[in-house]
Amino acid sequence: MLLVCDTMPSDGPTYFTDALVTMALDGREGVVHSIPDAGLPALSGVDAAIVSGSTAGVYEADDRPWIDGARKLVRDLAAREIPTLGVCFGHQLVNDAFGGSVEAGDQQRGLVDVEFDDDPLFDGLSERIPLVHGDYVVEPGDGMETVGSADYYAHLATRHESLPVWTVQYHPEFTASLLDRVADDFGWPDTDGERDFSDVNAAQTVDNFARVAGLD
Repeated sequence: MLLVCDTMPSDGPTYFTDALVTMALDGREGVVHSIPDAGLPALSGVDAAIVSGSTAGVYEADDRPWIDGARKLVRDLAAREIPTLGVCFGHQLVNDAFGGSVEAGDQQRGLVDVEFDDDPLFDGLSERIPLVHGDYVVEPGDGMETVGSADYYAHLATRHESLPVWTVQYHPEFTASLLDRVADDFGWPDTDGERDFSDVNAAQTVDNFARVAGLD
């Protein structure tokens, strides 16, 4: 069973998580659990987990106590060696939970050229991906190795050296169908090149994760 951990606060946009859930649970057995609303999920029967994006920052635990619980969840998943994929906020949360550092920085919106290492998570992926974020992993967590980078972002994707844990700053669920809503809510460069998703197939990340996690 695939567990999708929704970390979007109730006042954040739902379409990212909705798209991720649709993509991740397409033909797969799974459940969705909102950590901000319902606390920590049970892990019995969970074969793999995806931790979603969020408008929260990992450094906001004083105002959002559920973040401390989310850190514990990441550590529990790792202790049980349950394959885990962190997406955007999930990328930051996993590295933070393992002792890394996350900082707020310049807002990034647009299609970005990246470099991926040779890792099964990136099989078949174009190295042009959509990004919407303002927080950055500036130091990966203990055991986390950088497997993806961009000119402006050294640690854009990471994986654990021995555990089945991967994280990506980009949104695999961000396809052209979400572009207008993202542009309205967060802003987006107004050029033809930045609106051309014809070479963007970041969605393949989810299927690749499902395969390496043994779900497919």
